[in-house]
Amino acid sequence: MRFGRTSKALGVAAVAALALSACAANTGTETPEESAEGEATGGNIRVVEVNAFSSFNSNSSEGNVDINGKIAYATHSGFNYINNDLEVVPNEDFGSMEVLSEDPLSVKYTVNEGVNWSDGEPVDGGDLLLSWAIGSGYFNDSKLDDAGEVVSGATYFDYAGDTAGLALTELPEIGEDGRSITLNYSEPFADYEVAFGLMTEGGISTPAHVLAEKGGLADEDALIELIQTTPAGDPESPVERPEVQALADFWNTGFDTKSLPTDPSLFLSNGPFVASAITPDQSMTLTRNEDYNWGPEPKVDEITVRYIGEAPAQVQALQNGEVDIIAPQASADTVEQLEGLEGVTVEQGNQLSYDHLDLNFSGVFEDEAVREAFMKTVPRQQLVDTITKKINPDAEPLDSQLFLTDQEPYEEAASTNGSEAYAEVDIEGAKELLDGATPEVRIMYNRDNPNRLNSYTLIAESAAQAGFKIVDGGLGSSDWGSALGNGTYDATIFGWINSGVGVSGVPQIFKSGNGSNFNGFSSPEADKLMDELIVTTDPAEQDALQVQIDKLIWDSKYGLPLFQVPGVDAFSDNVSGIEYMPNQTGVWWNFWDWQVVQ
Repeated sequence: MRFGRTSKALGVAAVAALALSACAANTGTETPEESAEGEATGGNIRVVEVNAFSSFNSNSSEGNVDINGKIAYATHSGFNYINNDLEVVPNEDFGSMEVLSEDPLSVKYTVNEGVNWSDGEPVDGGDLLLSWAIGSGYFNDSKLDDAGEVVSGATYFDYAGDTAGLALTELPEIGEDGRSITLNYSEPFADYEVAFGLMTEGGISTPAHVLAEKGGLADEDALIELIQTTPAGDPESPVERPEVQALADFWNTGFDTKSLPTDPSLFLSNGPFVASAITPDQSMTLTRNEDYNWGPEPKVDEITVRYIGEAPAQVQALQNGEVDIIAPQASADTVEQLEGLEGVTVEQGNQLSYDHLDLNFSGVFEDEAVREAFMKTVPRQQLVDTITKKINPDAEPLDSQLFLTDQEPYEEAASTNGSEAYAEVDIEGAKELLDGATPEVRIMYNRDNPNRLNSYTLIAESAAQAGFKIVDGGLGSSDWGSALGNGTYDATIFGWINSGVGVSGVPQIFKSGNGSNFNGFSSPEADKLMDELIVTTDPAEQDALQVQIDKLIWDSKYGLPLFQVPGVDAFSDNVSGIEYMPNQTGVWWNFWDWQVVQ
């Protein structure tokens, strides 16, 4: 699978099992105003998400959950976005991205005059410089051992994406207009077009003037001066940077919340909508940003987001007219129920997502033989037959960590990476590797997600036959994301979903020490190949490198991909403008086209 760094490979594991609650009436029953283009505007569209909102910073490792990214997408703007043909579309109303030179690569980013944060402050060069400093890991001076553990120095901003691409650039200067920066690359960068300011990752999402205040600096000018005068991180000579650390500490956790902060600076918008209300673990309301005119403009005044994890409850809410749009976990029963509803449109397709079982390279699984033994017990075919076969008769276990079954390099990768060793359950082979040992394994998953619960149950039952003692480490939807990588479990079941463009998401997840590398996988050989991957622009060469990386991941006994995730969206005939999208933004990708039908 080609992961886009800009997607930060959003985890999609969590699905909340929340009781239905009263929902505000759809105000779209009133006569809407007419826009200049003659299209109806106004009203409220009610959309369901399976996860509960938890952070206004979806770029941090802990905040990197699908719902947080979708809210960021609706409340921020950037230089481009991805449409449902997986094409990069420029947002010239926000600003311009100008390639000044291809060799060496030089790209100038300029925010248009009049683009503001919702407190009236302009989006400017300071915001761009801050985004660059975070996304490039400019201050990081951590050194890792062979196991990927930090042995000296520090990683400051806990960024969920891969920093290697923007790290190819030198410290940029802010243009004389105060609204631009130019990124000069030392090498070609495959994903330069989507590496900076893509709306899918929340665009330019951290206000520099707010972080300066919260981090103890006088103002945004002081933050700019700090970035420009503090030397770049050097792992060979790490030094303490208390002012940078203060900024990073707030950025890492200061925007995390399940309720609407009393301080509005913590949820500023520079996009079409502004968060206006949150009922923790139940719902969220987005209200039109009246000043916004620097991108596709929405046709509705409000979006109410309900958190409903269980598919039957989503279907019931749609049937009862309590919500307008749902994207439940796909199953044959769910699709059958939806197709039986009057006045409902159902759209299906595969997602750019797969479920997987990851094993930590520490604790009970520090021993490779124990990891291999556990992998031999995983009933992947049974999981497919139980969970996905009914909705997709052609479904099969996924035999690659980097490619999906319909991608051209998949067959080559699957035939060479060693995945055939785990095509069938081998309890006796697992027992032989354990040699009488009965290791205790804590498995973390989202217990509110029926598919993940099924996966856990089947995996636990099979592993027990080989002598493993399984501990149920299931968590609810509000807690699973923050638990990733915290050392409280040995194995985890969840999913990755990506933007469908770029290759930088591969090191994001699999490179030693990166923010989304939750299980501690570390391979110097794979790291070297990933460094080469991000500066390789030829698609065939990219595929060849990823085939090699895929094999190294399998050779390490990393864990197992399980299956590609099918998708289903459904919406009431009372709304229009909804179009299927397989990547992490889902139906939200064109929320500006959503409209209440009269």
